Amino acid sequence: MTLAVVLLCTSLRPARSQSSNVGPPDELAGFAHPDAERAVESRFLAVPDPKLAEEHLRILTAAPHIAGSPEDKANAEYVAKKFREAGLKTEIVGYKVLINYPAEISVDVTAPANVHMHGPTREHVEGDAYQDDPRVVMPFSGLSPSGDAEAEVVYANYGTAADFQKLADMKIDLREKIVLARYGQNFRGVKSELAQQYGAAGLLIYSDPADDGAQRGAVYPAGPWRPDTGVQRGAINYIWQFPGDVTTPGVASIPNLPASKRIKRENSPAAPQLPTTPISAADARPILEHLRGPEALGDWKGGLPFAYHIGPGPVRVKLHLKQDYQLRTIWDVIGAARGNAWPEAPVIAGNHRDAWVYGAVDPGSGTAAMLEAVHGVGALLKSGWKPKRTLMFCSWDAEEEGLIGSTEWGEQHGGISKTAVAYFNTDMAVSGPKFGAAAVPSLKQFVRDVTKSVPDASGGTVYEQWMKLNRTGALKVDSRETSTSTYRAPLAPAGNDVPVSDLGSESDYTVFLQHLGVASTDVGSFGDYGVYHSAFDDFAWFKKFGDPDFHREQQMARVFGLEVVRMADADVLPYDFEEYGKEIGVYIEKAQERAKSVFANPAPDFEPALAAARRLGAAGLKISGRQKHPSGAVAALNLMLIGADRALLLEGGLPGRPWFRHAIYAPGKRAGYAAAVIPGVNDSIDDHDSTATQKQILALTDALNRAAKVLESNPSVH
Repeated sequence: MTLAVVLLCTSLRPARSQSSNVGPPDELAGFAHPDAERAVESRFLAVPDPKLAEEHLRILTAAPHIAGSPEDKANAEYVAKKFREAGLKTEIVGYKVLINYPAEISVDVTAPANVHMHGPTREHVEGDAYQDDPRVVMPFSGLSPSGDAEAEVVYANYGTAADFQKLADMKIDLREKIVLARYGQNFRGVKSELAQQYGAAGLLIYSDPADDGAQRGAVYPAGPWRPDTGVQRGAINYIWQFPGDVTTPGVASIPNLPASKRIKRENSPAAPQLPTTPISAADARPILEHLRGPEALGDWKGGLPFAYHIGPGPVRVKLHLKQDYQLRTIWDVIGAARGNAWPEAPVIAGNHRDAWVYGAVDPGSGTAAMLEAVHGVGALLKSGWKPKRTLMFCSWDAEEEGLIGSTEWGEQHGGISKTAVAYFNTDMAVSGPKFGAAAVPSLKQFVRDVTKSVPDASGGTVYEQWMKLNRTGALKVDSRETSTSTYRAPLAPAGNDVPVSDLGSESDYTVFLQHLGVASTDVGSFGDYGVYHSAFDDFAWFKKFGDPDFHREQQMARVFGLEVVRMADADVLPYDFEEYGKEIGVYIEKAQERAKSVFANPAPDFEPALAAARRLGAAGLKISGRQKHPSGAVAALNLMLIGADRALLLEGGLPGRPWFRHAIYAPGKRAGYAAAVIPGVNDSIDDHDSTATQKQILALTDALNRAAKVLESNPSVH
């Protein structure tokens, strides 16, 4: 691919806000001249401005802007304008992708005669300034098929595999029933697939007050939690098969793509087949209140004020879904500044721009933070600074419909797999005050080090406040949370340091890490946030509960931008393969324990994989000294580090889902969003297939040994 060339200006934009008064860490790994880098970073940190971040968010959330809409295009043009003002060479890239808008959606209770509900009820609270805009899209499920069904209802708790198995154990037949499940515990698309596998005629997904509503605290507008009329929209495509346009697996949906290159929606492994739609707690209440059958006890009991029953019936529901499927144009915005040492080794950073409605938190807070990071980079460029590596900032479209914009771009530009050094993501950059991060193990320490250089809005550094939250247990995410979070407890413990989560498939890093093999991170700050994917995720909510003074926005712009600046300027890439090997070893040990409980003797032999993980860690430790204190020509060392990273890709991909090529990370087939570590092995254990498990252990072993061998090649760096 041809990377953008940028003309650099010489004027320095004056700082608009407070700069860091906290000194950077003593050591800056990967830099031959750390003092010069610290000076650059100090100039960058002085620029991101909370007032400008607030202005960005106000403009970006002025109207609903679902992917492919005129308002979405207007926001793309706004982002492109800001990129160009910063000195980035910028283009708006269009793709034609299959997505649906709702044409007719209705959910009606038809029995018993004394129960009345006609939904979906319009989302409404007293006093919200944004809810009545006629462009607010009615609640619907992205990628659901059209369909009609009328049947008795069965309540399935969260709709997890365990929940459906419990119904089967209770001899409750779901064939030709309409399943009602609540949000939480797994990805909504997994709920739909499981309901279909059990023979259901349709699926309703509702937001229970116990999970993100009144049982958590005061509801909007008095508090941050979901009011009873709030609905979580969301796509239900099978992202664990592949993300992106469901009609073009592995192929970019460029505007002139021939029809012969597409598969039909109904033939796509990633396209759901069960009519599915979301409803509010207010609409679910009359259904749940009048269900009979066994009582739902224990953790099946939600937060509505009556006994829950499972059914089936006597409540019957008529479901009518008419979807408007079309090939619609979406718009990615790509801005670049060419590197002056290694221009073909880009550092890529991105955030998605589209939203189900207003998207103040998701993703507007991330877009505003990215724009202020770009503002800071622009000031550096105009002062004469030239990054060593090419910088790319990307505003992705149609993420909400299944990570489409980033996936199509990544599939079109697959050549970056050879040389790209990192992808940095932010999505919901601010929904509260607690910082969180996720990363591949090789970049976990890099993220920690970046946060040591950024002032926290509460005082000290982001790292210090992050550590404080961890010590008090405040980082723990409530298991009832239904929105995705930047932070989940990692599988491998972090010892005495702050925990950095594992990457699943929640956002736009997916194509870069899991298809192209590019080391990735995701950063954000989180808190009490109950209006996810609803009409109430608007500027009014954000200003009142998310970040009233926009200092968290400033903080996240600094963290996100500093990741980019530091990685672009590093003489030697700061990959930590010692940590990578150690964490993979933990993953293998946990899989070994699971296998012993699943398989009778003899259990699969994990020792070759454990030895390979130890080998990778030892090779990483041996080379770390040269990484931290580089001298001489370092190009060969960097190429070796990139080569070791790419060695973790599997040539044929994962069994049954070849789009996912990474040996260590993929979305879980039974969770959807959350990370499935060493997925080939763990999937085979889940399938109770001993032969496949042993085969996948060998494939994992080969990948780890390939990576270790690259690191052991000892290139000359002088």
